[in-house]
Amino acid sequence: MNILVTGSSGLIGSEAVLYFEHKGHCILGVDNNMRRVFFGNQGDTTWNLQRLLQETKHFTHMDLDIRNRELLFRLFREHRFDLIIHCAAQPSHDKAKELPLIDFDVNAVGTINLLEATRQLSPEAVFILMSTNKVYGDAPNELPLKELETRFDYARPEDYEGITEECRIDRCLHSIFGASKVAADVMAQEYGRYFGLNVGVFRGGCLTGSAHAGVELHGFLSYLVKTAVADQTYTVYGYKGKQVRDQIHSYDVIRAMEEFVQNPRSGEVYNLGGGRENNASILECIHLIEKIGGSKVRWVYKEQNRIGDHICYITDMSKFKSHYPNWEVSYSLEGILQEMIAAEKTKR
Repeated sequence: MNILVTGSSGLIGSEAVLYFEHKGHCILGVDNNMRRVFFGNQGDTTWNLQRLLQETKHFTHMDLDIRNRELLFRLFREHRFDLIIHCAAQPSHDKAKELPLIDFDVNAVGTINLLEATRQLSPEAVFILMSTNKVYGDAPNELPLKELETRFDYARPEDYEGITEECRIDRCLHSIFGASKVAADVMAQEYGRYFGLNVGVFRGGCLTGSAHAGVELHGFLSYLVKTAVADQTYTVYGYKGKQVRDQIHSYDVIRAMEEFVQNPRSGEVYNLGGGRENNASILECIHLIEKIGGSKVRWVYKEQNRIGDHICYITDMSKFKSHYPNWEVSYSLEGILQEMIAAEKTKR
């Protein structure tokens, strides 16, 4: 296959490049390192691009901004793609409020640029949008919760597996980032349902792995590991550190995409995360890092939580597993942390 990966130097994009290139496919990666613009030197992904160039034979990188419609359409006229994996985004819940126009242009306008180029010039291709669970805004916080010693959890047995795709995406507080991703998410669905393109939307939770360039404003687990290994101080914002997330390794994300590519469903939406088996609160993650890394994690607490933040978010993967029963989570949370800690220590 000829595959286009946007955001190819990021966590999910780079995992897609390596996975599909090693299977013999030709990959064109588009990435203009906007992450460095968003987050400064800590967010720079040049190191990951260099890694991709060293480890692949059939990967070509292009410095292209997905907001540039003219250049993007020229790219599609020059290449016919069988698969488009769209990962490029302004990814930060918190950063978006500082640059709402850029956030919307990258997340929403960039996405429709790619969708329309696909419709006009590669209509048989499979198109995968890496969306986010932030499209649900703070609606998941309306589920009844119980407070335990180290975490919050769902109070009702029927909510045990977590948030399903039935959760509403409007009439709630999203953050600017969440709203721009809603626009991209719904438009991608429409190109599948209205135009009949092979579009799949993956609403990711906490996606992580050793290739994650985590910063304070985005990539919680990666940033927590970095601060712990560097013996710096991590700041916990609100909810007593008991807010819960499920974690999924980037490899398992790409495996889910591969299953979809083999049997695409036009305009379908899937939640994507580590599920009940890979969930933990911030306090529990700190404890696990201390257990694996062998040293105390320094952290401080600020009472004010992030606006629109989820108190407890566990991904219900039932729908995806029912459509694609060959897929399963292969990385445990402890395994993810072991890999990330080891990788971070090699950089010191």
